[in-house]
This record gives sequence, C-alpha cells and structure tokens, in this order.
Amino acid sequence: MSDKREGLFARADEVLALFRQGAEFTHELLRENERLRREVAAHQDAQLAASDDRQWEKLRRELLTRIQSLEGEKEDALERLRAVEAENRHFAERYLEIEEENNNLASLYVASYQLHSTLDLSEVLQIIVEIVINLIGAEVFAIYVLDEKTHALSAVAAEGRDVREFPVFELGVGPVGRAVDTGETACAEDLRSDDRHRPIVVIPLRVQEQPIGAIAIQKLLQQKESFTALDHELFTLLAGHAATAIFAARLYSQSERKRNTIQGFIDLLTK
Repeated sequence: MSDKREGLFARADEVLALFRQGAEFTHELLRENERLRREVAAHQDAQLAASDDRQWEKLRRELLTRIQSLEGEKEDALERLRAVEAENRHFAERYLEIEEENNNLASLYVASYQLHSTLDLSEVLQIIVEIVINLIGAEVFAIYVLDEKTHALSAVAAEGRDVREFPVFELGVGPVGRAVDTGETACAEDLRSDDRHRPIVVIPLRVQEQPIGAIAIQKLLQQKESFTALDHELFTLLAGHAATAIFAARLYSQSERKRNTIQGFIDLLTK
C-alpha cells in the first residue's frame, strides 16, 4: 500500500514539475511577446517619423519652388514696370520737345509775319536780330549783306559786338563767303569761337538761288550748349524768310530812291 502511495506522490511531483515548466515557458513567451510589441511599436514610430520627414521635405521643396516662381514673377513685373516708367519718361520728354517745337514754330510764325509786314530795311534787320537771339539763342552774331557789284559781304547789323568789328568777306572766300556761294549752312564742331573770321554757324540767305547775304553766329548764349534738330530746321526757315524780307526791303528802298530821283527830275522839267 505504501509503495502505491509513493508512486502516486512521485507522479504528482512530475505533473507539478511539468506545470511549473509550462508556466515558466508561458511567462517567457509573454515577455518575448511584450518585447516584440515594443520593437514593432518603435519601428512603427520610426516609420511615421520618416514619413513625416519625407512629407516635410516634399512640402519644403514645393514651397521653395513656389518662392522661386514668385521671385521670377516679381522680377518680370518689376522689369515691365521699369519699361513702362522709361516709356512714360520718353513720352513726357517727347511731349516737352513737341511743346517747345510748337512754341518755337508759333514764335517763328509771328516773327515771319513781322518780317513781311514792313519794307523798311532797318526794321527788317532788327526783327532778324531778335529772332536769332530768342529762337536760336545766339549771343554774338552779325547779319551780312552782299554787294552785287563788288561781291563783298559786309556786316550791316550785329549783336554782342560793334558791327564794324566783323570782317568783310568776298563771295566764295572764307567760311561766310563759301556758305553764301554754295547755299549750304556751315556748322563748326566747336560751339565757342573767338576768331571773328571763323564763326561757329553761317546761315546763307538766298532767294531763288540768288545770294543775298548771311547770318554769321560767333557765340551762343551761356545756357545753350548745343544745336538741336529743331535749330537746324529753324536755320532753314529763317534763311528763307530773312532772305526774302531783306531782298524785298532792299528792292523797295532802291525803287523808292529811283522814284524820288525821277520825281525830282520831273519836277525840274516842269518848273
């Protein structure tokens, strides 16, 4: 009986040992499962962090691309703005030039009307002097008239110097004589000259290719630094109007002298 009991106790010990081993194995499995879950969670967190980093990097690149695009658009807009501003300045400058041209042409029209409203040679010369001062901006100049018999060009009116200080030129000789002979306006490169024999501008005065005289400019006003395209147009217009006015005034003066001579001769005959 006691042997049977001892056998039962031994069997029970074996079962308990197996149970303890199973419990330990279960605990070990639970610990390993917990460890694996922590590793999986950490791996998932790392994946999420990496995904967030990739999303942020992608967003950063998109923002940089958009910023660069906006910078390019801003530069294009600024370039267009500068072009518009430059064009506006050009239009404003051109408007002022046109306004100045219109004012000068209006002044020339008035002066031309005055030129042709009198046949008195001294008045004609004085009007020409005022035109050259106000429209061209000359300070020192002389008006030359050609003597058809001697072919000498002598100053008959002047500004800035006494008329007697200006030299006499022969037709075709010297800057004044050559300009009158060819009918071409002569302009020197240097706009300041103290040589009375070499004016900076010579405007020939001709009527139907017939030489009448010239306007010889020696010095410009201090505020005038150069000649513009409008000045050259004024040279041409002034040459025609001044030449016609001088020619008409001289012709009228000669006819008046002849008329007075004939009238005097008639008066002597009828006495």
